Amino acid sequence: MEKTEAITLRLLTEAYIDDLNQFELLEEQHKFTALPKEISDLTEGQYGVMIMNYEEPVGFFLLHQTDRVKEYSENHKAILLTALSINQVHQRKGYARKGMIILAEFVKDVFPECDEIVLAVNHRNIPAQKLYHNVGFADTGKRKEGPKGEQYIMALQAF
Repeated sequence: MEKTEAITLRLLTEAYIDDLNQFELLEEQHKFTALPKEISDLTEGQYGVMIMNYEEPVGFFLLHQTDRVKEYSENHKAILLTALSINQVHQRKGYARKGMIILAEFVKDVFPECDEIVLAVNHRNIPAQKLYHNVGFADTGKRKEGPKGEQYIMALQAF
């Protein structure tokens, strides 16, 4: 396993669009998330975040401070995480785990008003559920019907 000490989170910049557009996922994974190239223009309140290994983007996700958050949390200080993916060539190296471990600190620095991170994970996506649970997210008990079936709502609070 590669060392992951060089993992950082960085807001999306134009300089990395070509790299992100090269991301690939197994079909089994792609049914639960979106590739960066499938996420077109970000609207106000949406933020692309890259998981970087040194200067190379190895992962990507979105953070939302939009009305969409209300579907997942009643907390007006919550932020929503969606579309987490790790480029297939960089999987199984601990990048997703490390990125999620440093997520709370990143959110605190970039979005200081936020005190909760929420997400929805498909009930059939066991690897993602384990990842989120292992980095401190808890099942809220809330459920949401998504395009691919039931979703568990998870939250990371009081960070």
